[in-house]
Amino acid sequence: MKLRIATYNIHKGVSAFGRKARIHGIKDAIDLLDADLVFLQEVQGQHDFHAENHTRWPEVGQHEFLAGESHESAYGMNAVYEHGHHGNALLSRFPIASFMNYDVSDHAYEQRGILHAVVKIESVEVHCFVIHLGLFAVSRRRQVQALIKEIQKSLPADAPLIIAGDFNDWSKRLSQTLYQELGVIEAFDVDEVQKSSIFTMRGMRSMLKMSPTTHARTFPAGLPWFCLDRVYLRGFQVEHAKVLSGAPWKQLSDHVPIVATLNYIGDSI
Repeated sequence: MKLRIATYNIHKGVSAFGRKARIHGIKDAIDLLDADLVFLQEVQGQHDFHAENHTRWPEVGQHEFLAGESHESAYGMNAVYEHGHHGNALLSRFPIASFMNYDVSDHAYEQRGILHAVVKIESVEVHCFVIHLGLFAVSRRRQVQALIKEIQKSLPADAPLIIAGDFNDWSKRLSQTLYQELGVIEAFDVDEVQKSSIFTMRGMRSMLKMSPTTHARTFPAGLPWFCLDRVYLRGFQVEHAKVLSGAPWKQLSDHVPIVATLNYIGDSI
């Protein structure tokens, strides 16, 4: 089974300070990706002011608008305010069997959530987690621990996982925790574990513990330098992963997307 996935922080579909609507350009660009699964952050479920001030503003939430007729969508509402709300979303070409949003807000000034959607692909249930972590390191550590606790409590130890989104992890310190606790790899890891389609959980953890991280640079869009956006995987081998920089991406959001082609390796975990 082969999957093409992408993760993208869309900055609510507008330019800085909401002066220009960019949601239609974002939809056109996402459609061209031809991705089976798209993990989205800063998705505007509702914004009354933008609806009034921008012509052709979508009449439905951005998750529904971007999904169109080709994908299903799941939306996790995180930040709620008087004139609307925004959160994370998953677009899926395959049936979404169920989804749930977990509130992992660490303080009153940042409303954060983790969207967990179960996608049925052929006979396999793939657990997809859409992430947008906080701006403070202590918040991110607590939010990652909440993610790990939920996965370990609710999912079988060998359940296939895709965890993707904006981790706001400027220092790249969260990866080792995820490697060791969940047995995942990151899409841009350069390690012999990526060269083999068969590996053990224990062997993978020990190899990744010794290996430096090589995450992709995705922010700011005009000149990507910081490695904020990630794709962590369990049960998949990465065939190809890349950052989509340059036009049109640098004009659409403050982040650029990651796109990856994955191969499901099933019982070889």
